[in-house]
Amino acid sequence: MILNKQLSHVLLNVRHSVRHKSSQSFKLVIAGGGTAGLSVANQFSKILGKGNIAVIEPSDVHYYQPMWTFVGGGIKSVNDSRRPLSELISPECTVIRNKVAQFNPKENEVKLEDKSTINYEYLVVALGINMDLNKVKGLKEALKTEGVCSNYMVDTVGKTWESIQNFKGGNAIFTFPNTPIKCAGAPQKIMYLADDYFRKVLRHNKRDKAKIMFNSALGVIFAVPKYASTLNEIVKKRNIELNFKHNLIEIKPEKKEAIFEKLENGEKVSFQYDLLHVTPPQRPSEILSPLADAAGFVDVNKETLQHQKYKNVFSLGDCSNAPKSRTAAAVAAESGVVVENLNACMNKKEMKEKYNGYTSCPLITSYNTVVLAEFDYNLKPLETFPINQGIERKSMFWMTKDVIPFIYWNLMARGRWRGPKVFRKLMRLGRSE
Repeated sequence: MILNKQLSHVLLNVRHSVRHKSSQSFKLVIAGGGTAGLSVANQFSKILGKGNIAVIEPSDVHYYQPMWTFVGGGIKSVNDSRRPLSELISPECTVIRNKVAQFNPKENEVKLEDKSTINYEYLVVALGINMDLNKVKGLKEALKTEGVCSNYMVDTVGKTWESIQNFKGGNAIFTFPNTPIKCAGAPQKIMYLADDYFRKVLRHNKRDKAKIMFNSALGVIFAVPKYASTLNEIVKKRNIELNFKHNLIEIKPEKKEAIFEKLENGEKVSFQYDLLHVTPPQRPSEILSPLADAAGFVDVNKETLQHQKYKNVFSLGDCSNAPKSRTAAAVAAESGVVVENLNACMNKKEMKEKYNGYTSCPLITSYNTVVLAEFDYNLKPLETFPINQGIERKSMFWMTKDVIPFIYWNLMARGRWRGPKVFRKLMRLGRSE
């Protein structure tokens, strides 16, 4: 009898211990340790202090993905784009090495894949956007074959440079899908680098043997008219063929054939390829559904970045439905808005910060030139420098290749950079945008 009572007491303590370990509580939980989550976490670490912030992130490696255009063009290596997460995140933050399985915003809790629960007072959702390779029939298989590549994944970006180097002539096709994507300029940046490589870098006259095509599901080369005008001149000068409203739906690698759907009439058209750079279709994670709009993205007020329904939830980066371009530059500006407004929310004060949709897209157009596009929600140029940024400049290439990565690793990822707003005012001596 005594033994049974002792055993029961031990089992009760074990069950209590398991429950305790499987449930943790924090004032602020950040779902995602990518660029957006990392920036917000490091800024809030100075506000809330140790033990109050949890970052849910399964990976112990952080990538600066904008650098992958340079990796695909042979200018940088994958290792240049990689840092251990532990080197970047504040020690004040608790990192939970797990994946989010479910959001329960009504209960203020997050379920993890290991069945544990994280409770929160406030939540920031920064889970990014997922590659949807299954949306293009044959894409997974094709990426294992010669000449098919993509800058959008760490496992395939190195193959882009190999494919460009090994190209002997024929059709070089670069695609843009019929879905929202991160960094909408990237699909054509690598095209310009390939063109420049074929044309002059090794001076081997490959360009004369190449037919370069940009097959895009969009109807224009770029959304902002000022920069679109420059890009249209570039593709005309370089004899690059534009095929708009063409959406890649299937690849037949055994035939080196890419099949596109014309979005205007549904007609299927086939292209032979010798080099095919694919920008994969992308989609938000299904686990966002309790917080999402009809399209699957976290439903936020586009100015405050606060959730439309759950006022203790904020979101930024690629997973939110704020109608901006999905770039690291956008995240920098968004992070400041989220930190200021969420801090005000925590202290029952008015949220005064408003995100204007600022983003930047350094459009790499050759191995030594960039068109530095900066704009807002209204697709109105919002340029930092007191010069015309709508033309190709060598200075902007140097800044994109060396200065911006320095700012990212040393300032932005560490929560010390909210974009060039203050710098813009200084550069323009207080004049209007």
